[in-house]
Amino acid sequence: QVQLQESGPNLVKASQTLSLTCTVSGGSITTSSYYLSWIRQPPRKGLEWMGAIAYDGSIYYKPSLKSHTSLSRDTSKNLFSLQLTSVTPEDTAIYYCAIGDRLPTMPTMWDEYDYWGQGIQVTVSS
Repeated sequence: QVQLQESGPNLVKASQTLSLTCTVSGGSITTSSYYLSWIRQPPRKGLEWMGAIAYDGSIYYKPSLKSHTSLSRDTSKNLFSLQLTSVTPEDTAIYYCAIGDRLPTMPTMWDEYDYWGQGIQVTVSS
């Protein structure tokens, strides 16, 4: 059973950097066809795909977030991470990591992914 778990701070200050980690168990993040994604859902809004790392190491970003978003992976620890710089209160959201077999459509849908973490609430204070 593949399981994902987000970890990181629940509260960050505006202008700081948000760092989140997704730890994967029950399957290798290098499995062929796996795309490792970060998705967020602001209050009262839909899902927003932020970026993904493919099984071959290729990295993809939502264009509007690329300038202050960074994804990485550590295959030895079977985890992948998100860094979001210069955060504002508009970055307040539930942040999810997820795995699917392809890059998502935009806007993304829940059923485009095979595995989900439980999500972590992140609040950016002003």
